[in-house]
Amino acid sequence: MAVDCSTTASKAVVFDAMGRAVATARSPIATANPGIGLHEQNPEDWWTATRTALRQVMFDVDSSRIRSVTVTTQRETFVCLDADNRPVRPAIVWMDTRARDLVMELGSDRVHQISGRPADNTPSIYKIAWLVRNEQPEMQRTDKIGDVGAYLNHRLCRRWVSSVASADSLGLLDMQTRTWSPDLVDLVGIDAATLPEVVAPGTVVGCIDQAVANETALPVGTPIVAGAGDGQCAAIGAGVLHPGSAYLNMGTAVVSGTVSPTYTWDRAYRTVAGADGESFLLEAFSSSGTYLVNWFRERFGVAGAAGQDVTAEELMEAAAAQLPPGAEGLLALPYWNAAQTPYWDPAARGAVVGFTGRHGRAHLYRALLEGIAFEIKLEISGLDSAVSAAPKAISVTGGGSRSAVWMQIVADTLNRPIALCHEPETTALGAAMIGSVAAGVHPSLDAASKHMCRSARTIVPDPGNAEKYQELWEIYRGLYDSLKPTLNALSTLR
Repeated sequence: MAVDCSTTASKAVVFDAMGRAVATARSPIATANPGIGLHEQNPEDWWTATRTALRQVMFDVDSSRIRSVTVTTQRETFVCLDADNRPVRPAIVWMDTRARDLVMELGSDRVHQISGRPADNTPSIYKIAWLVRNEQPEMQRTDKIGDVGAYLNHRLCRRWVSSVASADSLGLLDMQTRTWSPDLVDLVGIDAATLPEVVAPGTVVGCIDQAVANETALPVGTPIVAGAGDGQCAAIGAGVLHPGSAYLNMGTAVVSGTVSPTYTWDRAYRTVAGADGESFLLEAFSSSGTYLVNWFRERFGVAGAAGQDVTAEELMEAAAAQLPPGAEGLLALPYWNAAQTPYWDPAARGAVVGFTGRHGRAHLYRALLEGIAFEIKLEISGLDSAVSAAPKAISVTGGGSRSAVWMQIVADTLNRPIALCHEPETTALGAAMIGSVAAGVHPSLDAASKHMCRSARTIVPDPGNAEKYQELWEIYRGLYDSLKPTLNALSTLR
């Protein structure tokens, strides 16, 4: 079984040895926005959603067949607990930008070299430093600081422990030694003793006791296995375990990645610990994935669908499909939550250029899809330059992969085939693969991949569209540099 605690929900998914999902349950998680750029969650909601999903899924399975439970979670979100294991404040979510000034002050090549993460709003390190400087009473009460995986492992088996491939998202880990970096811990001003124990992915970290069994309906004695972050689990769930393969996770954020057997760092990507405990993933990242699509739907799509026997999403898809590549001259720079790979600009903002009286809602929607696709092209170009041979095809997963229009846009923009994963819950599948090896169901992740991973279909680029998108790309690639002074100036206004 996999527990996938993402930004928006916690899911419990039970897989068989062939990678088929036999039962699934989901419970939502709310995010609060107490101010501009602030994103917080109640850590207790992670546990409430997780135990709710677990209890629901256990109605549909024979409990005696559960071999293990592996946790995968949203990354960079973190929690501070007191000595009684109660949150001292709300958890700060990965997309929060309150520490922007500290990113500029503390972010350096040295921090990047140690942690694998370029200076950016996303890693926890800068927001932890912000708490140390701005919330001293809360930090003085803090006994534990950890990622979402550490918190859920602790709730499941009473051990303050996290996988190295989950804890690395705090930005405090020395990626070459896979231990907490004294230099980075000192930089933010915390005690290393507050951080969780780190272990290799696939390590059995404890078992379900009677009290937790009563809350979750899991059998007493069920092994809890250290998993990995949602990005790493999505990669192996997509069958990306070795150099020469690549993946694209179309989730709340868009993450593309490829495998490196050795540690390397560059502004073109962030380097994270691989789910096999040995390799590294080179990830390119944009925070505007389905987040931006949902933003548009909530503000502009629902009204358009009112009174029609169609969902807002179906209406937008159909309208966008009728438009040509380029949305008739409209370009969107999708930096609603700052710019990540390769600019790492916490002050960047979104922009839409080219408006005329001809443009309407459908044009804007298609321009947003295309803007994200251009960002993916930017990401993939950086990854291609980091490896000896560029992957010929890319495995695609995540909620955005369900959009036929968007996936064709991505294939045409990249001008290479993309393979859609058969299992929509690829992140959960990756976690289950880790658990299957820990439980002895499969001898290795390679064996698990052969049995559990497969593609549903491949989307090939349309030559005519690919040519048009290449023309648009030559315009788009200069857009950020042209608008940067204006966008940065706007970010200073409150």
